[in-house]
Amino acid sequence: MTVHPYQDASLPVDRRVDDLLSRMTLEEKAGQLFQDMLTMNPDGSTPTAGTTELIKDRQLTHFNLLGQYGPREMALWHNAVQELAASTRLGIPVTLSTDPRHSFTDNIGASFNAGAFSAWPEPLGLAAIGDPELVHRFADTVRREYLAVGFRVALHPQIDLATEPRWSRQSGTFGSEARLAGELAAAYVKGLQGDELGPESVAAMVKHFPGGGPQKDGEDPHFPHGKDQVYPGGLRDLHLEPFKAAIAAGCSQMMPYYGRPVGTDWEEVGFGFNKGVLTGLLREQLGFTGIICTDWGLLNDAPIFGEMHSARAWGCEHLSVAERAEKSLAAGADQFGGEHCPEIVVELVRSGRIAESRIDASVRRLLREKFVLGLFDNRRVDPDLAEDIVGASEFTAAGAEAQRRSLTVLADNASLLPVTGRPKVYVENLDAEAAAVYGSVVTDPATADLAIIRLRTPYEHRPNRFESFFHSGTLAFTEEELAPVLALLDTVPTLVCINLERPAVIPEIAERAAALIADYGASDEALLDVAFGRAHAEGLLPFELPRSMAAVEAARPDVPNDTADPVFPHGHGVRV
Repeated sequence: MTVHPYQDASLPVDRRVDDLLSRMTLEEKAGQLFQDMLTMNPDGSTPTAGTTELIKDRQLTHFNLLGQYGPREMALWHNAVQELAASTRLGIPVTLSTDPRHSFTDNIGASFNAGAFSAWPEPLGLAAIGDPELVHRFADTVRREYLAVGFRVALHPQIDLATEPRWSRQSGTFGSEARLAGELAAAYVKGLQGDELGPESVAAMVKHFPGGGPQKDGEDPHFPHGKDQVYPGGLRDLHLEPFKAAIAAGCSQMMPYYGRPVGTDWEEVGFGFNKGVLTGLLREQLGFTGIICTDWGLLNDAPIFGEMHSARAWGCEHLSVAERAEKSLAAGADQFGGEHCPEIVVELVRSGRIAESRIDASVRRLLREKFVLGLFDNRRVDPDLAEDIVGASEFTAAGAEAQRRSLTVLADNASLLPVTGRPKVYVENLDAEAAAVYGSVVTDPATADLAIIRLRTPYEHRPNRFESFFHSGTLAFTEEELAPVLALLDTVPTLVCINLERPAVIPEIAERAAALIADYGASDEALLDVAFGRAHAEGLLPFELPRSMAAVEAARPDVPNDTADPVFPHGHGVRV
């Protein structure tokens, strides 16, 4: 059997890349420019016909796995996919990516809850703790669990600044402070990749360049009504600070967001089409040399949950699919996320609209990373080891400790904390069996010594199924929602714990609760341990909590902590 230079592990990476690239057809090159989404059979059996078609006929080798499965099944499926890729003409291995899988949020457009993986607070909770060493440990845990099942690219960290209180993606950020977000971003990248990218690394695809926080009216650019990004406070450069830190830490990949900048000197097209942003700013000014992968679905309209969604080609809606691909490649993108149409790239080259050398430049980056990650030389994982590593006790314990540390005591109005003895406890949205470890659970609040309730940040219910996962709009409870909460607070001393996926507007609750705690993804046991003094909350608010929706609407989307007279300022936290 002939061993080609690209198959020889003893040769330098760049020589192997040159050799492989020289052997590729235009169709094989075009396939590298797409990273599509896959699901797998729950039992980890052979890949579906659709997966086989993408690998063997369309020449794709980069995929984003959706869904939750057991670690053994994921490892078995990964190996089957790699065997399928090995059977192709050149045997280019698959690079598998994933959205975050280690927290409590389950938004199919952004992340999955932990499932079999160790459960940690959302990045907002890590920001509330503010400890770069903890973030490095978390990212290293992610790395080890991902490697066990075959994930080699993390579609995270998300390092946008949380400056628009209504924006739905804030739980995945490190809050509103640029300096802290930069420190934690650098620690995260190092935890995933190590000091340099190699066979034991998971590549970090940092997002969403150049900072997705300043969304007009807080709407998300997954959807047409959220396509505009604005800078009325003139703080565009502030949003770049975390990305500069991530680049300095060596992040391997970068994802630009969907939004189009309005009222700046940048072209008013989505960042994935924006040459001034991708080439002028990211490549030339900031010196980024890694892979630029667009956010998902920029080129083609596509159904999601059976409902048709337009391509997120904001500012380029009038262009054809081929023209959009041409503009994005000319802007500096290397890869298109969440879809596949390699035949479009082939036609762009054959018609002379895009030079094949331009395609080669992106393919070279993509292939080089496969070699650096060691995929050509060791593409399989061990299913037995996957079962041992994913959700291992040391990782689970570390995540549970981080949950407790991240909790933020916002108020202890009645000097309730820590709760002593074994009181009669009434609970809502909290597991009664868990509470029974700490007190006697009663079903009538009038007979209780104490009530403990868990709430979530309010949001508007949107009719579109996909958009319903993106909690947007108002941050305030309606009168109908608030009335029973306040009635309970007036009946019995009540500890309220509110999950802050966005900055909730809760002045009445803050005033009348016996105690108020914020969480960013924490179990009932974590909350109860803190409430009863078995663990200490260390969290400080990673953004301010506004006093009213009027204050939110008057604030500038690009300016951190810009609402008038907040109920609790950024950095607030009570030590008990």
